[in-house]
Amino acid sequence: MTTPPADYTAILAAPFGALGVRIAGGRLGNLEFLPPGTSPIASSLPLVKRLEKELAAYFADPGHAFELPLEAIGTPFRQQVWHALLNIPAGQTRSYGEIARALGSAPRAVGQAVGDNPLPIVIPCHRVIAADGSLGGFMHSRTGYSQDIKRWLLRHERVL
Repeated sequence: MTTPPADYTAILAAPFGALGVRIAGGRLGNLEFLPPGTSPIASSLPLVKRLEKELAAYFADPGHAFELPLEAIGTPFRQQVWHALLNIPAGQTRSYGEIARALGSAPRAVGQAVGDNPLPIVIPCHRVIAADGSLGGFMHSRTGYSQDIKRWLLRHERVL
């Protein structure tokens, strides 16, 4: 088992590995995909318990809409991009370019903001793909377990 950083509020098991959870001011501040083999760490905080139920509902039904208090900290541009991600329905994708055109921006800038998403799954950055239909990046990477997670999430939502 991999030893996780000590600053997580909890580490939750997921079908593809684990999720590091950080709670900030009574809100969900960060979800981080952790490498396979990372050991879970339980928490009795009500918000973590609620997140566990919400994630279980999503894993049972990819159309589940999350209802959690969020604290996604970022620049105004990043906030715009993350809001655009929330408008992509489960089972659908958008390209970086489509989001960029809608926001009057550039695909690379959108890609950076998507990669910096502090709340993946809840803010569904996995639904953003390259213009040619390929996966594109995920977690600022095009290889390794991050791509495996993106594939898992898109298969779960019946996109792949």
